[in-house]
Amino acid sequence: MSKSTFDIEEARRRWEAETVAPALERREERRARFATVSGLPVERLYTPSGDDGKYAEQLGFPGEFPFTRGVQPTGYRGKLWTMRQYAGFSTAEESNQRYRYLLEQGSTGLSVAFDLPTQIGYDSDHPLAAGEVGRVGVAISTLADMQVLLNDIPLDKVSTSMTINATASILLAMYIVAAQEQGVDAGQISGTIQNDILKEYIARGTYRFPPRPSLRLTSDVFAYCSANVPRWNTISISGYHIREAGSTAAQEIAFTLADAVCYIEAACAAGLNVDDFAPRLSFFFAAHTDLLEEVAKFRAARRLYARIMRERFDVQNPRSAMLRFHVQTGGVTLTAQQPQNNVVRVALQALAAVLGGTQSLHTNSMDEALSLPSEDAVRVALRTQQIIAEESGVANTVDPLGGSYFMEELTDRLEAEAKVLLDKIEERGGVVDAIESGWMQAQIEQSAYEFGQAVESGERVIVGVNRYQSEGENPIALFQPSAEAATKQVQRLHQVRAGRDNTRVQKTLTALETAAASDDNLMPFIIEAVRAYAGIGEICGALQKVFGEYTPV
Repeated sequence: MSKSTFDIEEARRRWEAETVAPALERREERRARFATVSGLPVERLYTPSGDDGKYAEQLGFPGEFPFTRGVQPTGYRGKLWTMRQYAGFSTAEESNQRYRYLLEQGSTGLSVAFDLPTQIGYDSDHPLAAGEVGRVGVAISTLADMQVLLNDIPLDKVSTSMTINATASILLAMYIVAAQEQGVDAGQISGTIQNDILKEYIARGTYRFPPRPSLRLTSDVFAYCSANVPRWNTISISGYHIREAGSTAAQEIAFTLADAVCYIEAACAAGLNVDDFAPRLSFFFAAHTDLLEEVAKFRAARRLYARIMRERFDVQNPRSAMLRFHVQTGGVTLTAQQPQNNVVRVALQALAAVLGGTQSLHTNSMDEALSLPSEDAVRVALRTQQIIAEESGVANTVDPLGGSYFMEELTDRLEAEAKVLLDKIEERGGVVDAIESGWMQAQIEQSAYEFGQAVESGERVIVGVNRYQSEGENPIALFQPSAEAATKQVQRLHQVRAGRDNTRVQKTLTALETAAASDDNLMPFIIEAVRAYAGIGEICGALQKVFGEYTPV
């Protein structure tokens, strides 16, 4: 639309009538005083005055294509972002206690961390699990563990995010069955599974099966949840781990959206209609400390995704073009030196996420460069979000930095850089080929090397690390998980195996293996194996007989 034919005041009146009014009918704005601390009123949205053709083409209004200014017409005036705290360690009992503590402190959603054996698909007593049970997350081998993990948590009211990829279908099946045994129907549960296996090959490494059968599992989850678990986000396409591995902001956008394109194409090839599953896709990004670049990154990603969905996939449902995302503050930015400084870093990163329009946020704890977070550190991390929400004033208006000369230029530049990278991936045959050739991994490794060199030379300052160091720092109290955790976990697994119907278990595993060799959706077969108390290692073993195991070149 050209500048001469676009009247922003007329367009704003249309937006208020056609987009804002229906949104307010669905959910009223929060009962809050939208004003500065001095009493100056704050409007819902600020725009240029008069005609502005670029505004229509590049920005638009919140809740409308291209969603640069956000996917919700009223931003946080209607509902604050979900405040999650990532937790999981040792046994299911200890993690359950931490979750209940977080909910008591005002957290509005759970975010579950799993240990490495669970992530890769090994039961806790497997030889390869030795020394890793409960170390970096909670150990889940069977439905019994999931039942303990979720004990006394109202699954029809609490939204749960699970950071799980290779075994996402199995952990989701456990969550569904655990909810049903609480009396909560699958249609009532809400949350997200990460379910993003491609980034494991690119940046993280917790894979089990080769890429192509892994994509089948992802598509099967899309199809099953579309029909049976409609409130569940079936994937959280993750740029977080790509950024943590050392990528730039533009690489984080491009590689994440390239993965999204691959998943969507795989689902469409499996016969799914894009508008049936795309509204439940979600994304997961990192927030680092360069505040303005991070805000621009989120805005650029939203706009680029909207254009991809409209131009490449011809989506008809406006929600199919909305990039909805969770943010976690940057774990790799935390320093073991002067860990109290991490509180400031996390506050800046959380503010960037909010200014960028996140739907959900996890704030890291200051001690995570040294250990699993203590309760005191977790509480400060959660209070950081609450202070931003309740005291900073940034939640009073939509896209507060929109229209800044610098912000709009930075948004445009990041979008353009990401588009160039997306084109290069296409030239290489798509994401799977770019992974198998090692091209994407090499791009990240080069960026990480350049950043490391800049820190080493002092060109890039990290406070307390290469400048402003202190001698004789005061130590902080660190959290120590129980030494008996692995033993308790293995004992429960053995008790489950001794008490279950092993004939039934074998029957479900045989049915799953047969289904894996066919074109059947695997989720119903996985659910039946879970319901029989088959272990995650046993289920993965049945699938591996058909899929094989991935070994990087």
